[in-house]
Amino acid sequence: MDYDIAAYGEQRPDYDSMDWALRHDQEEASAFLAGLAPGGSALELGVGTGRVAFPLARRGLKVAGIEGSPTMAAQLEGKRDGESVEVLIGDFADVKVASAVDLIYCISETFFLLPSQESQLRCIRNAAARLTDRGRFVIQATVPDHALFCSTQSTLTRNVGPQGAIVAARRHDRAEQRVEVQNIVIRGRENTFYPMHYRYVWPSELDLMAKLAGLDLVSRSGGWRDEPYTASGSYVAVYGKN
Repeated sequence: MDYDIAAYGEQRPDYDSMDWALRHDQEEASAFLAGLAPGGSALELGVGTGRVAFPLARRGLKVAGIEGSPTMAAQLEGKRDGESVEVLIGDFADVKVASAVDLIYCISETFFLLPSQESQLRCIRNAAARLTDRGRFVIQATVPDHALFCSTQSTLTRNVGPQGAIVAARRHDRAEQRVEVQNIVIRGRENTFYPMHYRYVWPSELDLMAKLAGLDLVSRSGGWRDEPYTASGSYVAVYGKN
């Protein structure tokens, strides 16, 4: 399979069992997001298996999501337990929804899966165009690690255990800010490969994209609990119409 924006999910038919690849911040994330649009409408870009969309719906919001991978969307459908989360299949850079929404959000560096600066800017512009006047656009991202990206190739050991290991091999295009990753899960004599391509964005670049789309930075924190922003690691940026 050629790699495109849908390939991330299509090659992860067992996503919810990949504990090493998951964040476990869904309750904190849903509480933070619900506070931005209490009782309103929300749209998740790259909804995946609904890890945050379902708890957000349980907090009283009307939630929809865009997902490029039919495999991911099928996993979401299999997790329903009375919650109403509408799923649209497509490229989330297009942000195609029929009516304006109060909250559009993109979590867990999913925004970086958009392959080019052009597609990332298009995504933010389309999101801005579909927000209500007092709506909010939220991105959870990571400040790029200088030490990690100083070389064009690197490896990272994610996990080592008695039954195997998980290793990430990276190739980095510094000029384009693109990284090709192959996550290799080694179990006994079997290897499973989980590729991922992404284009990282610096916080200042993200702010400029938002400004070009007619959005201003409302807040930036170190996480869903409003931790201080330290210009390293994970952060949450909130934007509103200017």
